[in-house]
Amino acid sequence: MTGSDSMNSPKTKSSLPVIPSNMGGDLHHLENLHGADLVLFVAGNQFMVMPELLDAFQKQYPEIKKIFYETLPPGLELRQILAGGAIFQDRVIDIIPDIYASVNESAMHALEEADLIEKEKYFLYLHNRIVLMVPEGNPARIASVHDLGRDEVRISQPNPETEDIALHIIGMYREAGGEALVKRIMEEKRAEGTTILTIVHHRETPLRLKKRTVDVGPVWATEYINARREGLMLECIEPGQDLDQRDKIDYFITVLKNAPNPSNAAKFLDFIKSDLARNIYNKYGFVPHFV
Repeated sequence: MTGSDSMNSPKTKSSLPVIPSNMGGDLHHLENLHGADLVLFVAGNQFMVMPELLDAFQKQYPEIKKIFYETLPPGLELRQILAGGAIFQDRVIDIIPDIYASVNESAMHALEEADLIEKEKYFLYLHNRIVLMVPEGNPARIASVHDLGRDEVRISQPNPETEDIALHIIGMYREAGGEALVKRIMEEKRAEGTTILTIVHHRETPLRLKKRTVDVGPVWATEYINARREGLMLECIEPGQDLDQRDKIDYFITVLKNAPNPSNAAKFLDFIKSDLARNIYNKYGFVPHFV
């Protein structure tokens, strides 16, 4: 059975991934779920840029009125696509996206292997980098990535099973301190209770830092910028250009083969490449890739 066949086959709730009930804020315009003119599944770390981006897009294409979009972790969105749907609060979200965007090219390979996209249709369009977010005043005195291995330092750590940023963060740990630091943070400190996994790190990490239940959280630079824009009393520790993964964090985007709105999907992909879209992304701290 091909990926396309599996998406069109009958779905049972037990076969579908579950969207946690507290993630409703990442399902935007559920009223447009059926009958949407455009359906977008984008990486969750773009949540802050999407309202302005889509406002500009719809001004350019006013005929595209109803948009449903998700800003869930891209790994969860990928599982949703491959399964042909997901469960949210006992409701089946069985819509097929027109566009999928991820921060990991392996997701594109998975969709290609499932015969859901064409290799020549996906492309690189954005970059980002990792910073260490800490409470104002940096009470734990975090100065470098190595400090995250200290016994007393409590880390809000994205879960590698659901959040693509975690793979880049682990890469940062590996480059900073080898496998020993990776094991210390991801295994030993998890067992000790000082590495605390997240489901949606850009929502949980700022809250934890605000409540002082953690001392540090590796996040996208764009999320730190957004947190400051929202008035949160947080600070940022730069890992340094040799560690912040800026040369490895690549955002890919594609149209699906069985997109319900292929012409509108093509318009969105054209818009993503425009100077207007690049300027909006740049405003929020992303690094546009010129294609």
